[in-house]
Amino acid sequence: MQQFKYPKFNQTVYQQRLTNGLLVTMLPMEGFHKTYAVLSTEFGSIDNAFVPVGKDELLTLPDGVSHFLEHKMFEKADHDAFDLFGRLGADANAFTSFTQTRYLFSTTSHLHENLDVLLDFVQDPYFTEQTVAKEKGIIGQEITMYNDDPGWRLYLGMLGNLYPNDPMRIDIAGTQESIQKITAEMLYDAYRTFYQPANMNLFIAGKLDIDQTLAWVEQNQAQKHFDTPSLPKRLAVISDPDANDVIPFRTLTMAVERPKVMVGLRGIQQLDDGKQRLLYKWRINLLLAMLFDETSANFLRLYDAGIIDDSFNYNFEIQRGFHLATFSTDTDQMEQFSDAMIQILKEAPEQLEAVKNQFEDIKHAMLGRLINQLDSPENIAVLYGGGYFDHATLLDEIEILRGIEYDELTTAIDQFIKPERLSVYQIVPPTK
Repeated sequence: MQQFKYPKFNQTVYQQRLTNGLLVTMLPMEGFHKTYAVLSTEFGSIDNAFVPVGKDELLTLPDGVSHFLEHKMFEKADHDAFDLFGRLGADANAFTSFTQTRYLFSTTSHLHENLDVLLDFVQDPYFTEQTVAKEKGIIGQEITMYNDDPGWRLYLGMLGNLYPNDPMRIDIAGTQESIQKITAEMLYDAYRTFYQPANMNLFIAGKLDIDQTLAWVEQNQAQKHFDTPSLPKRLAVISDPDANDVIPFRTLTMAVERPKVMVGLRGIQQLDDGKQRLLYKWRINLLLAMLFDETSANFLRLYDAGIIDDSFNYNFEIQRGFHLATFSTDTDQMEQFSDAMIQILKEAPEQLEAVKNQFEDIKHAMLGRLINQLDSPENIAVLYGGGYFDHATLLDEIEILRGIEYDELTTAIDQFIKPERLSVYQIVPPTK
């Protein structure tokens, strides 16, 4: 078993890859009563074109299969996994992102039994055409709900601008039309391909005994048969790696009280090493904090001018295959907001130099927020990035952020900020 020690925090992460390919990562946290476990597969909504296990030809599935599969995994022929967790006093949930599907529980007792339930229901698929048909109505209602959410439509609209020909422009749940095409056979094809132990990882944090917990997991897995470990063969997600297809501007009319606007910036930097991706992520996060944090001169200037309010938000996200930054607000001055964001980004080198003396304070504030996350087994487990970041933990991210120097932010500007990859998306109320 590998051990990764973090003496500054008196923590040790333990990691073991089982013979079937499943990676088990454990972080015991002394003094905590709760344990949080997350079983993840590297399968998300963008992975709808792949070569199924045991086949030779590329298969393209309807949008929404990964999310549909997540819903159906809990239901078995004679029980529902949620009921089993409830009887054991655990809270369970699951969610699907663009690149992952995660199944999780938290508990203060019966860890062994809850781990068995988690592993058993995720590794025992049960789909029929009847149960699939029933689920289409449920997920259809979920899609309708998200379609009525202006904040989600704003974000999804921006993804459509930045990636107009790629799968991340589509709602993770799919569309009303696409989910009608999903069959039990499709779910089994996706399951056999992406739910192999070699494409999955189990992260456990909180109250636990390392040797005992690993023994429980190994015992559970030894009772099951798995094919020889192999990684899925996926179709490349990005159709235009140079981002020449970015749409500069679109607008949507929707029943909102105030207009909403988002400026987006698409990145194209390709990094093959997970730790380098984390370094890139935190360089960009530091850069954006210096330019747009609520203590920055830019924020205060725009706030005082009434161009932004407390709804202003900026975010950088990096997932397998794509990354972007977004800047959004509710405002009656949409053009002024867009122009201001774009101007700040275009002038990033000069803007950054003007606030150079604030670098250490902003960096320490970000470190403080990350360190505070260490008080929560749930946050540590949820923030675990998986294979795309070489299975680094929150503790690794803290060390990476701590080591960044001011001069590295100029590299981040050169790598990420290109005016030709900027875009604007607006949501406006109906004209009276």
